[in-house]
Amino acid sequence: MTALPSPLFTVTAEEGRDWVRLRLSGDLDYDTSHQLVSRAVDGMAGAPDTRDLYLDCAGLSLCDSMGVSALLQVHRDAAARRVRLHVDNAPPFLERIIRITGIQHLFARAEGRQENRGDGRAAAPGSDEEAVDQISDTTATMRLPPS
Repeated sequence: MTALPSPLFTVTAEEGRDWVRLRLSGDLDYDTSHQLVSRAVDGMAGAPDTRDLYLDCAGLSLCDSMGVSALLQVHRDAAARRVRLHVDNAPPFLERIIRITGIQHLFARAEGRQENRGDGRAAAPGSDEEAVDQISDTTATMRLPPS
């Protein structure tokens, strides 16, 4: 079996007076997760007055368990520096991963944002509909290489 090359993963940094934004693009996985962690640590270390670290995830195409682990490591590093970690523009697959793993409370989120159920409606927190959504979300989706 021949290993398929991973799509390119890039992290582009922008800095303000008290913030750092990392724009993520490509697959955040076993082969690339260390890049996110090192860029986040470098960004916060290079700007000691940083109060907010923004991860712009609009360009992500995949996040596996090592990607989730990288997000958790970045959260730990940010918390140790008293920096708020924001996950912005998360694609639907990443929103689902964050919800299923129960880590949504770790990230600052845009106010007024509701998670959609897939039909454009948001389930009320604690409702029977939300419980059904959580049960149905236990099935994971895999991306298989082309045959």
